[in-house]
Amino acid sequence: MRNDDQTTMRRTGQAARRRTARRLVGVNVVIAVIIACGWIPGPIGTAVSVILPLLGVVSIAVALAIFIIFRRAAIPASAAVLLWLVAIAPALPAFPGTPTATPLTIASQNVRAQSGGGEGSATDILSHHPDLITLTELDDSSREAANRVFAAKYPYSYGVGTVGIWSMNPLVAEEPLDLGLGWKRALHVTVQTPGGDTSVYLIHAASLRPGAQTARDDMLAALAATVRDDPSPQVIALGDFNAATTDPALRFLGAELDLVRPNIGTTGFSWPAALPLVKIDHVFQRGFDVGSASTMRAGESDHLATLTTLSRR
Repeated sequence: MRNDDQTTMRRTGQAARRRTARRLVGVNVVIAVIIACGWIPGPIGTAVSVILPLLGVVSIAVALAIFIIFRRAAIPASAAVLLWLVAIAPALPAFPGTPTATPLTIASQNVRAQSGGGEGSATDILSHHPDLITLTELDDSSREAANRVFAAKYPYSYGVGTVGIWSMNPLVAEEPLDLGLGWKRALHVTVQTPGGDTSVYLIHAASLRPGAQTARDDMLAALAATVRDDPSPQVIALGDFNAATTDPALRFLGAELDLVRPNIGTTGFSWPAALPLVKIDHVFQRGFDVGSASTMRAGESDHLATLTTLSRR
């Protein structure tokens, strides 16, 4: 083959690689725009928050492909990856904390109404011996099952609507909360722990469906306002928020309390239990240091349970 033929083929190949790289850069530009839309409150931001982990996988894969095909385009291609890292940062795992002599361990789960798995969830959670247990999406049978399982070790309990709390320590100032929903899917109690009183809010936020998320957003905003007016130095808010970690609807609550991030090598994703893809079961706190935070299977629910250890500052 003549040198000019080889040169032509080489130039043709380079041109083809450049065209492919440009197309892939275009894909990452689109991904970057979608990621940026995650900061928009309302349905758009919510939708992006749900698929944000997937967007990261795709943007990284595309950036690597561009680097292999045409390295000169790798820098612009990395913009989407960097933007994704900024967006996903609040959901990334944290470093393990230092345990203390008097930790407060809390287990929480959506037990899935009508699943018949309330007893299984309660039994599995009990095996971890938490100080405080909260359950959401309770129906009559699962509430009765939980009461039977917890009766011996958790003498203090309070429930309203579809949510309930069981404690080894006394509960006072119990009150139901509707948070603007019109019926009770949340509660507030003060737990008298050995280190002092802790104000605890348990919520099962309104379900999120296409075209119908106002009720959820209003509940989360009302919870944030309620927490803001709570003078207690130690506050915990937890439950099923029906909102991914990066959902704009959680920003108001995040301004009042610190989100507890997973810190023992897990993603913290809690739903669906069979293949967790998103974290919608959260713990927020004020006045504590986080010792450990993880998820675990419990019963037949479609949600993983959260297990969190906190210590007073």
